[in-house]
Amino acid sequence: MYDQNQKFMKAALREAEKAALKDEVPVGAVVVYDGKIVARAYNKRNNLSDGTAHAEILALRKAGKKLGRWNLSDCDVYVTLEPCAMCAGAMVNSRIRKVYFGAYDRRYGCCGSIMNVTDSELNHKVEIEGGVLESECAYVLSSFFKNLREKAKK
Repeated sequence: MYDQNQKFMKAALREAEKAALKDEVPVGAVVVYDGKIVARAYNKRNNLSDGTAHAEILALRKAGKKLGRWNLSDCDVYVTLEPCAMCAGAMVNSRIRKVYFGAYDRRYGCCGSIMNVTDSELNHKVEIEGGVLESECAYVLSSFFKNLREKAKK
């Protein structure tokens, strides 16, 4: 059955596809408030020469600006890849209610894979749900890296 989580993750996937077209690691994120997307973003680390320009960080900044506040405790984030330590920490600091992610990141994931920043002894805990459209999200990433490896061989 098609549900809201799939709808919002598909929107995040569309953002990830934009990143891939710009030779960025294809990760996309959307922030949802009151059942509507208030911010969309994709990775821009290479294009902005900024190690903090992850999809989640950019989406949180846009949501804060649009809503006029840093406290996003009534917002959820949908992201195609399990957030890293920096992004998970930003979600804690932004007081995000829940993060939904697609593919698990066994190397850098900090929403349960290698650690769980969002459920630590910090003053805010973010609910987590992983594996939303997992195969679709993982495919976008694996295809991107496969193409990179093939280009490097040439």
